[in-house]
Amino acid sequence: NDFQYDHSERLGDAFEYLLSVLGSQGDAGQFRTPRHIIDFMVEVIDPKKEDKIIDPACGTAGFLISSYKHIVKHNSSNYNPEKDKEAFEVEGVDLAELTANGNVHYNGDKLTPDDRTRLSMNIVGYDISPDMVRLSLVNLYLHGFTDPKIYEYDTLTSEDNWNDYADVILANPPFMSPKGGIKPHKRFSIQSKRSEVLFVDYILEHLTGNGRAAIIVPEGIIFQSGTAYKDLRKMLVENYLNAVVSLPAGVFNPYSGVKTSILLIDKALNKKTDKILFVKIENDGFELGAQRRAKGGSQLPKAVEIIKSFISETNSGNDPEIKLAESFSGLSLWNIATKEKIAENDEWNLSGERYKENTTQFQQVKLVELREIANIEYGYTEKAKDKGDARFIRITDINERGELITENPKFIDLTEYSSKYLLNNNDLLVARTGATFGKTLLYKENYKSIFASYLIRINLDKNKILPSYYWSFAQTDFYWRQANNLVTGGAQPQFNGNALKQIKIPLPPLEIQKEIVEEIEGYQKIIDGARQVVENYKPKIDIDPEWPMVELGDYIEFVSGLTVSIPSCEDEDGTPIIAINNVTQDGELTLEGLRKIKVPMKKTINYCQRGDLLFNWRNGSKHLVGKTALFDLEGEFLFASFLLGIRTNRKFLSNKYLWYLLNIYRVDGKYLQFMRQNVNGLFNREELKILPIALPPIEKQEEIVERIEMEKRLVENNKKLISIFEKKIKDRIAKVWGE
Repeated sequence: NDFQYDHSERLGDAFEYLLSVLGSQGDAGQFRTPRHIIDFMVEVIDPKKEDKIIDPACGTAGFLISSYKHIVKHNSSNYNPEKDKEAFEVEGVDLAELTANGNVHYNGDKLTPDDRTRLSMNIVGYDISPDMVRLSLVNLYLHGFTDPKIYEYDTLTSEDNWNDYADVILANPPFMSPKGGIKPHKRFSIQSKRSEVLFVDYILEHLTGNGRAAIIVPEGIIFQSGTAYKDLRKMLVENYLNAVVSLPAGVFNPYSGVKTSILLIDKALNKKTDKILFVKIENDGFELGAQRRAKGGSQLPKAVEIIKSFISETNSGNDPEIKLAESFSGLSLWNIATKEKIAENDEWNLSGERYKENTTQFQQVKLVELREIANIEYGYTEKAKDKGDARFIRITDINERGELITENPKFIDLTEYSSKYLLNNNDLLVARTGATFGKTLLYKENYKSIFASYLIRINLDKNKILPSYYWSFAQTDFYWRQANNLVTGGAQPQFNGNALKQIKIPLPPLEIQKEIVEEIEGYQKIIDGARQVVENYKPKIDIDPEWPMVELGDYIEFVSGLTVSIPSCEDEDGTPIIAINNVTQDGELTLEGLRKIKVPMKKTINYCQRGDLLFNWRNGSKHLVGKTALFDLEGEFLFASFLLGIRTNRKFLSNKYLWYLLNIYRVDGKYLQFMRQNVNGLFNREELKILPIALPPIEKQEEIVERIEMEKRLVENNKKLISIFEKKIKDRIAKVWGE
């Protein structure tokens, strides 16, 4: 009578209230989930009217009823998101409070009869306890379900419903395993006898491709070191998990004081980001003693905002950490960790506190837009010349690493007007158009230079930010994610001043900036030295005049490639065919872009043999004629007709020696000297037959090959060194915002 509702559905609200007062008398390990926790989980999972919703351990059907109400509410004309947001904060659970919070009646007037029929079929619960099944049936019936889909079913040992998948799964499965453990069937991915492990595994495996889930789990799932627990966490992080919400111990009083967390699962979202959100709830609006008296100040509404922001930003292709730092800075409620960080030491620990240090530091560093600490100016418009008073720096003079290209400089005359665009030491220039938009140069030259119109000069407030700190920041993924989101235009991207001024920069104090810059400069010196080795190394064979010079044709056999239109017979199940784009300028074989074809009938087919050389005898770029690959792969491969197969007489001529020699000849321009002139460059088998080569003894050839390969290993090590220290630079500046 206190409810005074005319609608029979409100009897269901009264029934739910009675359940919350009385608790449940289920098996060991079962206890009723507080309504406000259920509503929180439903709110962040956001079930839709077309979703199939399952609770595989439904108890009294609290999750199913809350999901139903959520869908009805969001399909009612009187639904007001702002007012609903205000009403979400729970102040108490006595009858008067429930009545007050329930006064808005949502009738779901936007739901069609077909929608309602689908809902009645799509809301499904299982429970092993007959008593729980009866309570669930009554609960759903009192909420208007004439034929509730609640089944007595042992989720962990029966296979009857194994092929029943859901778009949304919400559950608080029983934590306690019977003595001796569960004896599950064999279809689980994780082999375990623990009920909490098996229930989570079951839920993960029964989600549809875009499925979502919220699961209450005990702390064992979060950090226990057993193999099954670690395997489960690994599977979660790699394929399913999106957030972990830590609840305070005592949420389930008076039934249990166990510490729990909520796993938020979204299969599609997990694939879009390498980050996991952690939220720690210390106040759910109630005291944590046995009486659970209301005390207000619940953190659940703010947690909903944080989680929804994380989901929204990730789905939009943005870095969610940027938005969270802007909107929720200073809150210790959340932190973020990368999957890579969680995977360290192969523990896959899901305790958010373990990863909090960097995010806390991030939250203490202010993010500012560039417009707040700098003004900008566009460069000078004029035609460049080969001579002049000052160097004219154009967009093409900056490489992808933000460095000035010294080759082929252009110049300009100084006038009273052009002198306004003279560069000062430590000026920053940003490319504002084209495929290289956003790349940033820190000017450090000691000669006069003027910057061109497709560049923007950033004039920083040096009392707030160091130019070298900004330059380092502009090389990071954090910068580039923003730049790619702000750029406009299609075929010709535009990164104008308005876009540039919106770039957000983490701004620590100047002393910290100086420390970062000094550390990065030390790393950069190592990179520069290693890069000199990589960029200047070329294999070289010193020809001894005592070695005989022979014609190549006397020591090789030619093999013709396949003349075929690859697009017309492409077949994903066919045989791979190597084309000229699969041979790099350095003579390496790359499988990137490798295509497969259905082998044509009635053609002579030559397959590659290990040790074959593939010589590019025809190419539209004449300087690329002669690039040669060494085929050293297992399996059947074809090669296209613009490649010429070469097989050496191994008794006299090492295939690797010839491989290096032919590529050296291309770099030295030997083929250009004798190339047949045509639209394409041609250096076919006739030219190759009479190509003179030095032929030392086979032992000497092998010695030369061994020396070159040792040199190449050193070059590769320098490449690794560059990669390691480039990552150190990114990691160092990324620490400022906690990546």
